[in-house]
Amino acid sequence: MRLSEELEAVQQIARDFTRRELMPLEEAVIRREVERGFQQIPLIDPGKEAHLTAAVRELGLWGLEVPEELGGAGLGLQAKAVAVEELNYSITPYRLPPESPNISYLDAVATDTQKAKYLDPLCRGEKTSALALTEPDAGADAAGIRTTAVKDGSEWVINGSKLWISWADAVDFFIVIAVTDQEKRSRGGMTAFLIDKGAPGLEVSSPIPTMGEQRPFGLFFDNVRVSDDAVLGEVGNAFPPLTNRLGVRRVEIGARCTGQAQRMIDMMCQYSVERHTFGAPLADRQAIQFMIADSAMELHAVRLMVHDAAAALDAGVRDIRFEASAVKVQATEMLSRVVDRALQVHGAMGYSKELPIEFVYRNSRVLRILEGPSEIHRGQIAKLSIKQRARQ
Repeated sequence: MRLSEELEAVQQIARDFTRRELMPLEEAVIRREVERGFQQIPLIDPGKEAHLTAAVRELGLWGLEVPEELGGAGLGLQAKAVAVEELNYSITPYRLPPESPNISYLDAVATDTQKAKYLDPLCRGEKTSALALTEPDAGADAAGIRTTAVKDGSEWVINGSKLWISWADAVDFFIVIAVTDQEKRSRGGMTAFLIDKGAPGLEVSSPIPTMGEQRPFGLFFDNVRVSDDAVLGEVGNAFPPLTNRLGVRRVEIGARCTGQAQRMIDMMCQYSVERHTFGAPLADRQAIQFMIADSAMELHAVRLMVHDAAAALDAGVRDIRFEASAVKVQATEMLSRVVDRALQVHGAMGYSKELPIEFVYRNSRVLRILEGPSEIHRGQIAKLSIKQRARQ
């Protein structure tokens, strides 16, 4: 696809940053993941991560999609998607700050007081946040949430637990979704709360080891008390404004997948020329050509979908549920196919830790689960399509 001059400039800056700063760290990332075992050791040295963030600020990549009035560049989600794709060409797990999905949510519904306390510092990088939605019995099925918030005078008392919360050990505050009306539940009975990490009664679990680089956590709420000022948005109305927050995250996941897939395709192309079998390069084998061709076509289609969804949100479309779900399914499943082909083309070398293929192979698998599994999104896409057809 053809990018505007502005987006091309963002792409080049992010590309240069990735080649210069992120790719040289890959060997250390692989080694640190192997050596850390069950310990919570970051894959990027904290000092190096601080250097990366300083470089991001200097290059103008900080807050690409954050509105100018909040201290960002105001270039929109499409610019962020371009940069995220370039950064994810490397396996170094550096997230481009700040946390835009939560910024969009807070910007939409937070009070002026909440914006001063949470949103503004979040945009400046002085605070970090995480969404606490998933529970042991409630993942894609939000109606199964059991964490409760009960009104007690001028306060709310929160009890329950959350699970699979990324970066819970490092963030400053959580956006917690709790049941405030047991009868209405997901139809007007769920409320969002802003809860500081150090709130009395809030406990963060030990990290949960996984097959990939992520180390999620559990949260436990034991009579956590917060004031009415902690209610984010309207009581009982957590989900409608949360929709596009989830959509932003899913578009970002799509961009992440396109960056990783491009790396895998480039590696396949290079190796197919260099590797000879039976007197000829792999590039001459039709089976290899088809793997590369299928991967390139699938990547191209997903990249267009990512930019279409991002452009829709930038244009003011307030409901991108269809586009976001479509991106989430196609991008994550595309990456799974592409990295599998890359490993097959490279043979035993692709299975080894000498190359980043096995790292992408393992870490790509969770993308088909988090932020809603493919099966749930397919159901959502079908329902929205049927509803749209009924209106015609």
